Amino acid sequence: MKKIVVLVSGQGSNLKALIDACQQGRIAANIVAVFSNKAQAYGLQRAEEAGIAAHALDAKSFADREAFDAALAEAIDQYQPDLVVLAGYMRILSHAFVQHYAGRMLNIHPSLLPKYPGLHTHRQAIDNGDSEHGTSVHFVTEQLDGGPVVLQAKVPIFPGDEEDEVIERVQTQEHHIYPLVVNWFVTGRLTMSDNAAWLDGERLPAQGYAAD
Repeated sequence: MKKIVVLVSGQGSNLKALIDACQQGRIAANIVAVFSNKAQAYGLQRAEEAGIAAHALDAKSFADREAFDAALAEAIDQYQPDLVVLAGYMRILSHAFVQHYAGRMLNIHPSLLPKYPGLHTHRQAIDNGDSEHGTSVHFVTEQLDGGPVVLQAKVPIFPGDEEDEVIERVQTQEHHIYPLVVNWFVTGRLTMSDNAAWLDGERLPAQGYAAD
């Protein structure tokens, strides 16, 4: 059985979706550990409740980002994961960390990349008058939120929508598509090469599988 390590910084709603999918057999792998840069992250409690090893590392204990990431990678590697999954992990990763897990690290970002990399994506979409928003699962590369997109899901933005309404709509889609993509990877269907995502031997377009 393939092994997954998940990184979280907060509530861990996507982590919960991944745990459920593993337990229900929709992901052919086990989550063996969860790591967070915040000791109080609720995602760690979710892991513990599911019987998964939960660890927190405090960035203040390290001289710089590179030292923190080196210690994190060393701790992760104790579990020999086949895949590292970012689920609301809010630290920018060092190049060395990204290179160490190149081709076997996924992230989910709440926008239709390449639109709105970084933070506050929902607010940007509303403020810009967008009629649709969404989420993207992508491989992690050195470019922030810039790795090859695997799958996107779109949601409408209605006139008068509040930010919380859009966030809820997007998260509902995230909880569907992230387990799907993770399972594609652990079953060998999904790979990254030549800075592109490949599914079943076919190179995916820039917006990922089933793009319009």
